[in-house]
Amino acid sequence: MCVAGARPNFMKVKPVMDELEARGAECFLVHTGQHYDRAMNEIFFKELDLRSPDHFLGVGSGTHAQQTGLTMLAFEPLVTELRPDLVVVFGDVNSTLACALVAAKMGVAVAHVEAGPRSGDWSMPEEVNRVTVDRVSDYLLAPCEDAVANLRVEGYRDERVHLVGNVMIDTLLANVDSARKRPVLENLGISRGAFGLVTLHRPANVDDEHVLHGLLKALAEIGQELPLVFPMHPRTRDRLKQHLPPGVLTIEPQGYLDFVSLEDGAALVLTDSGGVQAETTALGTPCLTLRNNTEWPSTVAEGTNQLVGCDPGQILSSARELIKHPPPPLRPALWDGRASKRVADVLISDQAAPQAGSRGSTGCDATSR
Repeated sequence: MCVAGARPNFMKVKPVMDELEARGAECFLVHTGQHYDRAMNEIFFKELDLRSPDHFLGVGSGTHAQQTGLTMLAFEPLVTELRPDLVVVFGDVNSTLACALVAAKMGVAVAHVEAGPRSGDWSMPEEVNRVTVDRVSDYLLAPCEDAVANLRVEGYRDERVHLVGNVMIDTLLANVDSARKRPVLENLGISRGAFGLVTLHRPANVDDEHVLHGLLKALAEIGQELPLVFPMHPRTRDRLKQHLPPGVLTIEPQGYLDFVSLEDGAALVLTDSGGVQAETTALGTPCLTLRNNTEWPSTVAEGTNQLVGCDPGQILSSARELIKHPPPPLRPALWDGRASKRVADVLISDQAAPQAGSRGSTGCDATSR
């Protein structure tokens, strides 16, 4: 069973499920419904050629506890009915945590695709999800070397940890040529390399009025020198109490291909999204991350990303420097479009049927805070 539930999962589940099925595995696609509107759901299935889910749980939005609990209640009877050999979960959203917990408690093996990234910031719900999912998983499929290092420090045995690369980049590289042919830049009246792209949605940035005001101030100043395109997340739009200046063009959330086209064509990206940090590194686009930490340090050490925090002055000076002197394009070695093949190698190529429960003898007490 491959479980997806939110926008970041769809790009990750597609190549893994394709590869598993190509090798003869019977796969059920479960959509929890954590995100369910056209901009965050249906258009992704269409553009990625991802088949319709075999099972839709319809969980919807809510608090973290509501979303996690409702997903567990809906997923448990499905596991009882289908009796899968393996549940594959992706990333760090609430659906990932909920389904991993259900499977682990029912004695079903769990594989976590994107195991090991750590921001060190326990105020981020995603960090709690990452650590917990890894703890109950049998297969820890890490996207980069620093994720492997994190898991080793936390005490996981080497035989459970597998460096496979970033499956999200598989989807990106498979679709970037199609994205470049999209007319989104022309439709917005912008030219390749002559605009910046902005995304903001983290609660720490958009829920704090003082922080949000400072970020918007920085964007206003950058927009006077480089036009900015801002696909606005619903969370951000709900909290915005001021009009943005003429240099900042706000648009609706974009589908996958149009957003990749914007990432690829931008002179600069400003974001608080982990996924955007990874995608811009793969594309070679300069990126400023509007946070003090990242779960993707490889995008800083081996990519085009810089951490600049939320200070307007620092953001402005860093943006000006990147516009004048963009970094050379770098990409972590295994972000090569073949991560899903390595996932399949681990899960089915030379393995017997997975045995749940090995997680219980790891000795990973270091996962506690």
